[in-house]
Amino acid sequence: MSAAEKRRVVITGIGVVAPNGVGVPAYEEALREGRSGLKSQESMIEAKFGCTVAGSPEGVDALCEKTFSEEELLAMNMNHRYASLAALEAWKDAGFERPAHDSDEVDWDTGAILGTGIGGMDTIAEKVVPLTDAKKIRRMGSTCVEQVMASGISARLSGQLALGNQVTTNSSACSTGTEALAMGMERIRAGLAERMLCGGAEAASHYIWSGFDSMRVLNRGSNDEPEKASRPLSASAGGFIPGSGSGVVLIESLESALARGATIRAELAGGGVNCGGHRMGGSMTAPNPTSVQRCISQALADAGVAPSEVDAINGHLTATGADPKEVGSWARALEREPGTLPPITSTKSMIGHGLGAAGGLESVASILMVQKGFVHPSINCEDVHPEIEPHAASIPHELLEKPDLDVLVKAGFGFGDVNACLVFKRYKA
Repeated sequence: MSAAEKRRVVITGIGVVAPNGVGVPAYEEALREGRSGLKSQESMIEAKFGCTVAGSPEGVDALCEKTFSEEELLAMNMNHRYASLAALEAWKDAGFERPAHDSDEVDWDTGAILGTGIGGMDTIAEKVVPLTDAKKIRRMGSTCVEQVMASGISARLSGQLALGNQVTTNSSACSTGTEALAMGMERIRAGLAERMLCGGAEAASHYIWSGFDSMRVLNRGSNDEPEKASRPLSASAGGFIPGSGSGVVLIESLESALARGATIRAELAGGGVNCGGHRMGGSMTAPNPTSVQRCISQALADAGVAPSEVDAINGHLTATGADPKEVGSWARALEREPGTLPPITSTKSMIGHGLGAAGGLESVASILMVQKGFVHPSINCEDVHPEIEPHAASIPHELLEKPDLDVLVKAGFGFGDVNACLVFKRYKA
């Protein structure tokens, strides 16, 4: 089926809980200003991490107390709270109201694919393991399982919004959130749903981050300057900085959006998902560069967009040794020589690496950039990596107003050698 024959999918709602901004207006302001949300974390210092910097959203509990009932909050750990706040914001942004708890009406046309990379590890570490070891099982309470099960965040959302279509949780490491949007798009294209809430969430917990510190893939050299610790594209990048939060996007068939008179923020024109098979340089922790290129090309072909039509890139770009290879893969996939690569930026430079939340958080940033015609700065890379230097002119260090931005490509490349890529377009009737 050609791109022209596929059912069009548009974005009518976005919601975000990010380290540098909770809520879309605050997030957009921070992105435009190039404001970091990374801070020293007392829990990491006390646990004697090598890296003691991370990104965690602020003010979430107070906002949750205003939004959800006391009974609901008893069953919502941090992952549930981030996902529920972001999803509810996206839902209202799309013009819907939260249904009443005592209503029997179910929205059979709307579903959710909300992913997570690690899930409820904070609850497991703080409650399940210590209480089990202490032989105090009954003190766990009746909501423990629903908080630690991987699908807890999407199941929670289905109850809050009475969703009756497919409701599930995907998990593909750092490509989770990006993959969720690709999966939701396919379901709408197939005529199996009219609307899907898609994205990802990850809690802020030193229990989640400890394994990465043990791997020595976190930056240990910037503990005294947290806002400068995440350094994608930089020669002095020393590893990634863990982040957390949630980004959720309401995608919808064009027919449904037009029939409702909904405001359309952008179009999700295409996507690609693949794996490198742990071959040709790929492994459990590194992407196969050939599979990365193929994933980008697959997404463009799916969208019916030529490589020459791409106006901006929001890369995976984590501040590890993979950054130069990633930039090379973008250049080859888009058939661009040095000096002609479109602007390439990294949202992670401001919020850190949100793991399973990364794709959702960065998709919200990408949609804002397409809708409003700008490219946010990629901070902390004044000293561009020598292998990226030929493309240095394509890296915006300050806010880049770009009113002619029509096509932006967003990708996520995760542990397991798994890749996902999305093509966002300015909406045109």
